[in-house]
Formats: sequence, C-alpha cells, structure tokens
Amino acid sequence: MSALKWQGWLVGLVGVAGLLVFAPLGLYVWASGGDGPAATPPPPDVRVTACRVDPASRRVVAAVEARGTGSYVVTVEFRDREPPAPGARTARALIAVPGLTPAAPAQAEAIGPVWPPSTTPWCGIASATRTAPGSGG
Repeated sequence: MSALKWQGWLVGLVGVAGLLVFAPLGLYVWASGGDGPAATPPPPDVRVTACRVDPASRRVVAAVEARGTGSYVVTVEFRDREPPAPGARTARALIAVPGLTPAAPAQAEAIGPVWPPSTTPWCGIASATRTAPGSGG
C-alpha cells in the first residue's frame, strides 16, 4: 500500500475516534439546556398535598392532587429547600393524572430520588400541561 493510502485511513480513523469522544460530550452539553425558558406557574387546580421520605427506600414521595376535567401531565420538582439556590440543579419526576371529572379530585404519587437522611425535602409543581377531554392526546 502506498503512503498516501495509509494517510487516508489514518485521517478516517482519527475522525471516527474524535466522533466517539466528542459526540457524547456535545450531547451532554446540548441536553443540559442552560437556563431554558422561564418557568410558567402551575395551574391552580394542580397541587402537591404531601411530601415525605419513604422509610424503606429513602426515596422522596410527593402526593399530587388535580381537579377539573381532562387530564394533566405534571412535572414535580424535589429540592432541599423552597427557594432554590442560584444555579442549583433539582430532581424532577413526570407523572400523568388521567381521566379527571369535576365530581372528585384525582390523586397520583411522584417518586423522587433517594434522599439524604439529614435534610428535609421540598416538593412542588414545576409545570403542568392540561389535555382536554376527548382530544386523544
């Protein structure tokens, strides 16, 4: 094989190695998303009714109640204090509260991360998206 052909293979292998190293890093930076859009307040008919640490698993459990009609997809946020520290990352869980009727509120539980024993968790609604009844989505 000529030296020029080996150089072509070498450039190709270095390119593949660069993709294997830098593609996951690029995906991580892209998925981090920076600050993101400003948070919208949750609707008044979705709220956290209880926030506790399960004694067996040490995971945070948030009880969520929703009222109205349709269904909600709710993002529950878990922090170690109510006002978040500047730049602090929080744990989140996504739950669905389907089939709401005006007659009775629906309840669901969001399971959060394993919680350290020395801190008290705070649970809150980060966002909630309502789907009207009969919209199929």
